[in-house]
Amino acid sequence: MTGSERRQLTRYNLRTPLRFRAIGLASDKTEHFTEALNVSKGGFYFASSAALQVGMPIEATLRMPGEVTGGSAEETRCTARVVHVRNAPYGDGRIGFGVEIEEFRTRQAIGAVPAQVDRHAN
Repeated sequence: MTGSERRQLTRYNLRTPLRFRAIGLASDKTEHFTEALNVSKGGFYFASSAALQVGMPIEATLRMPGEVTGGSAEETRCTARVVHVRNAPYGDGRIGFGVEIEEFRTRQAIGAVPAQVDRHAN
């Protein structure tokens, strides 16, 4: 997927609490707490000291703001994949990660079949 395809969804510069853990065979199972610095229906960007790399899958829970959901803010659990790493560290040593959401469930839908992200809808 090209950079322009990833940007088809409106991105909002809103901070929202985020907790995540890397998933996969060789990943550290530690749960990390931070905040998303911007979000869209298709992904989000955050800063962390976690050892993530492009291509790594994560499980995350964050509160999707109303600007993204089109209604009220909803707690969302998702699986996502790291697609971008900003290697220049922030002042506190954390680095930035952009992730693309692959599947998500809102709090009301947890336990239901995961929704796939429609990357062509705004």
